Amino acid sequence: MNYAELFETIKSYVENDFPAQSWTDTAGSGTATMTGTEQINTFIQQAEQRIFNSVQLPLDRNNVTGLLTTGNKYLNVPTDWLSTFALSVIHPVTGAQTYLLNKDVEFIRECYPPPDTLGTPKYYAIFDNTTFILGPTPDAGYNMELHYYAYPTSIVTAGTSWLGTNFDSVLLYGSLLEAYTFMKGETDVIQNYMARYNEALAQLKQLGEGKNRQDTYRTTQARISVQ
Repeated sequence: MNYAELFETIKSYVENDFPAQSWTDTAGSGTATMTGTEQINTFIQQAEQRIFNSVQLPLDRNNVTGLLTTGNKYLNVPTDWLSTFALSVIHPVTGAQTYLLNKDVEFIRECYPPPDTLGTPKYYAIFDNTTFILGPTPDAGYNMELHYYAYPTSIVTAGTSWLGTNFDSVLLYGSLLEAYTFMKGETDVIQNYMARYNEALAQLKQLGEGKNRQDTYRTTQARISVQ
C-alpha cells in the first residue's frame, strides 16, 4: 500500500473527506487553516510514530562513522538520533573495534576528574540532546562507529515505505485509530480499531523482535519469544 492508496483507504473506512478546519490562533493575529490532506497526513505520521516506538525493526537502525579530536572529550550525534544501540572506537592500526560502555555524566566526571586525562575512550554518556561525553578524553584522532535508532522516512514524504509495502495492516489501523479519535467517533468502533491495531502490532513484533532477533549482545535490543 503506497501513500495515495493509504490516503484514500482512510477516507473510505471512516466515510469522511476531512474538510478544512479553521480557527483563530492564540495570539489573535489571524485565522489558521488545516486542510484535509494535512489532517490525514498527521494521522498517518502519528500512527508511524506510535508503531516505531512500540517495536524495534531493522529499518529503524542507522549507522554512521565519525572522527574524534585529540583532547576533545565530546562527540556530536546525528541530527536524527533518538537513542543508541552501540558506540565503538576503532583502533587506528589494527582496525579492531572496542565497544564503549554506557554510563552517566556523573560517572565519567568522577572517574576522570582532570579534563586532561587522556587515553582510549572506554565509556560514553549522553551529555545533552546533541552530544556524547567520552571518558577518558581521547589521546588520538580515533575513528568511531555509532549504531543508533532513528525514525525512518515517513510514507507521507517518500510515497512508499517498508511498512506500507510489507505490513500495511498495522499502518492502516494505526492511522484509522488516530482519524476516528479525531472525529470523536463511537467508542465501540474505536475499540474495534484498537483491537485490530494491537493484533497487527503483535504480528509485527513477532517479526521484528522475534524472528529477526534470537540472540543479542546489548540489552537495548528488545527480544521476544517466537510463537
